[in-house]
Formats: sequence, C-alpha cells, structure tokens
Amino acid sequence: PSSFITPEVRVAMGEQACQLARAVNYQSAGTVEFLVDSQMNFFFLEMNTRLQVEHPITECITGVDIVDEMLRVAAGYPLSYTQSDIGIKGWAVECRVYAEDPVRYLPVLDCSPSTLSLLSTSTTLS
Repeated sequence: PSSFITPEVRVAMGEQACQLARAVNYQSAGTVEFLVDSQMNFFFLEMNTRLQVEHPITECITGVDIVDEMLRVAAGYPLSYTQSDIGIKGWAVECRVYAEDPVRYLPVLDCSPSTLSLLSTSTTLS
C-alpha cells in the first residue's frame, strides 16, 4: 500500500470501488484503479475484471487467495469474503527484470535466459 494514502482515503477508495462493483452487478474478484493528486483527491481510472499480473502482491498483504476466490465464483459459489473482512498487513514488493533494448523498448533478440546472480536489498526501514 502507498505510504502517501491515509487510512481514511484508503477506506473511501475501497467504498467507491465496492459501489462501482455493485452498480454493475459484478460478483467476482477484480481491481479498481484510481489516480491520486497531491491533495489526496482520487479519480477513477479503470476496473479490471480479470486477474492482475500483480495479484501475488495483493495475496501477500491480505492473506486472500485471489485465484481460489475467482475459481469458486466461476463454479457458482459466492466469494468467501466481504470487503470489510479484508485487511492489509505489511508491504510487499514485486520486481520484474526485462532484457529490452533501451532505445527501441523491444526485446533483445539475441538474449538468452540467464540467472540473476546478484540482488541487493535493504532490510532497514526508515
């Protein structure tokens, strides 16, 4: 979760997302995205009614198996959780490493899969 967003703004965003889902009778897991300005006003960007590539991050901080929930809904069962059941615990980071030509933003054609041999992270919170 963003450290910029206050708990109050986060709750308001969640309420807006749930209102949107109810308005279109959406019954599965999904993602509603917002843009936030410097005064913490938020604006609807899009709703994704599919599994996001970043879903493991959400699963890490909520403890909810999103894939399982989507499969349950597809099988005709209700979601196991309501929005108020889902809390945020901690932070998670996802990193992707790309082999791209930095000028043309295209994959490097002569690049073969390899192993990342060095990863340095800071464990100090400030």
